[in-house]
Amino acid sequence: MDVTIKILRYNPEVSEDATWESYQVTAEPTDRVLDALHKVKWDLDGSLTFRRSCAHGVCGSDAMRINGKNRLACKTLIKDVNPSKPITVEPIKGLPVLKDLVVDMEPFFDAYRSVMPFLVTTGNEPTRERLQSQADRDRFDDTTKCILCAACTTSCPVYWTDGQYFGPQAIVGAHRFIFDSRDEGTDQRLEILNDKEGVWRCRTTFNCTEACPRGIEVTKAIQEVKRALIFRR
Repeated sequence: MDVTIKILRYNPEVSEDATWESYQVTAEPTDRVLDALHKVKWDLDGSLTFRRSCAHGVCGSDAMRINGKNRLACKTLIKDVNPSKPITVEPIKGLPVLKDLVVDMEPFFDAYRSVMPFLVTTGNEPTRERLQSQADRDRFDDTTKCILCAACTTSCPVYWTDGQYFGPQAIVGAHRFIFDSRDEGTDQRLEILNDKEGVWRCRTTFNCTEACPRGIEVTKAIQEVKRALIFRR
């Protein structure tokens, strides 16, 4: 079937303004939006610029707004985005656009790095692996699924208007270690997230949870971090 892909194009070397351009491609209902973008780039316009890598929903590099919602292009089927009408594709919001669908991810990763997304321990290096019970592992299992695609953070209205807000993903990244029984950096992370641009900026709109391609309960994780701050687990 013939499908219209309407893409928000931006090239700072040509114009300061972004413009919509439409392309006609032939696609199967079970093709992915990423497949359609490949056809545009490979067959119609080689200047189209977007990120993608594994194409299997693992790397998170092809997050973009498809029909107004944050999605991974490699996981979004043509049949699921009403191909009878033009399928709109634009860059995720809240991050500077470098070209076409490519955004500058550094502000996003700066926030992620700031919450210490690594295991913090003291004492001598162990001679065997650090063990924990299945129950302890289950406590933070959900937030280990994050693939750093930025879909949750860039779906957040607060993040769109406040560039200083850590954003949902950074809080999810902190949650993964705050509730890890092997970690000793909880107090430090909680103090970082207790900042005015930390967890208290969340307005619980659930956009982040709806946008997560891995099904992480992002809003729930943020609320658990808030409770940890209040009761100091």
